[in-house]
Amino acid sequence: MKFTESHEWIRVEDGIGMVGITDHAQKELGQVVFVELPPVGKHVKAGEEIAVLESTKAAADIYAPVSGEIVEINQKLNDFIHFINASAESEGWLFKIKLHDPVEMDNLLKKEEYLNLVQ
Repeated sequence: MKFTESHEWIRVEDGIGMVGITDHAQKELGQVVFVELPPVGKHVKAGEEIAVLESTKAAADIYAPVSGEIVEINQKLNDFIHFINASAESEGWLFKIKLHDPVEMDNLLKKEEYLNLVQ
């Protein structure tokens, strides 16, 4: 699992990355009440705004950690949006992206680096 400075995480298997927000981010946001996810098939560049989360405290833009094509969104969030707060780094994932360039993963933070950033 790798992390961005803007509090997204990505876990890659076979060229497909599962993306969500970090546990730290969900704590800072508070209870998430709405999520706007990207359409399947959308092509994005690393760092591009891709989704929006609204909470009882604020709205937050979510950025693509890598460049690629959105291949799936987490449909469970339509009925169980609380997964984002209850399990941000697993069941609360937001979307899956097919990586255009796996080398971009080298630009992301390792867990220890991310934890140092948010302390």
